[in-house]
Amino acid sequence: MNKDVLVKEVMKTKPVVVQPFTTVLEAARIMKQNKIGNVIISEVHHPIGILTESDIIKKVVCEAKNAQDVTVEEVMSSPIIIAEPYISLQEALKIMGKCNIRRLPIVENNELVGIITQRDISRLSPALMEISHEWSNIDTKDEEYKQSQMFSGKCEDCNILSTSLKSIDGRLLCEDCIDGLKYE
Repeated sequence: MNKDVLVKEVMKTKPVVVQPFTTVLEAARIMKQNKIGNVIISEVHHPIGILTESDIIKKVVCEAKNAQDVTVEEVMSSPIIIAEPYISLQEALKIMGKCNIRRLPIVENNELVGIITQRDISRLSPALMEISHEWSNIDTKDEEYKQSQMFSGKCEDCNILSTSLKSIDGRLLCEDCIDGLKYE
């Protein structure tokens, strides 16, 4: 499997968005209702920040602020780190690692189109490993099947016509040449 998995293929396509004037209490309720750990703060479909559970704890709870008196704009993480949908998951992970973030909003043509999180990628990784393992098993089974079959044609070592060629290490060989390999 040489094809890179693109962010577009696995991102969540409907990130939860709130306006900058939304209260932290209201945003927290939206996060709870949607069972998510963040909301994107957006103006005219353009993300300007992100509010995470961590932001709420550090900037509201620990500061003893009242969540219904604080707007998300006051405590959101901004400027926001974004990426395009056509980068590989590996590239997305590099961005997240370098910027020390766990959530990456995805923007195309200056408009928010999705979000990908480290949790999304970690959930996907076992599935990718399983698919990769299945592909390798298919290749192995194909080779075993091929070796058990008989072919007709010219032996690739001695060029003699034969109706009982076998595939050995990717070459079609007659019985005499196969026997010769055993004694080498």
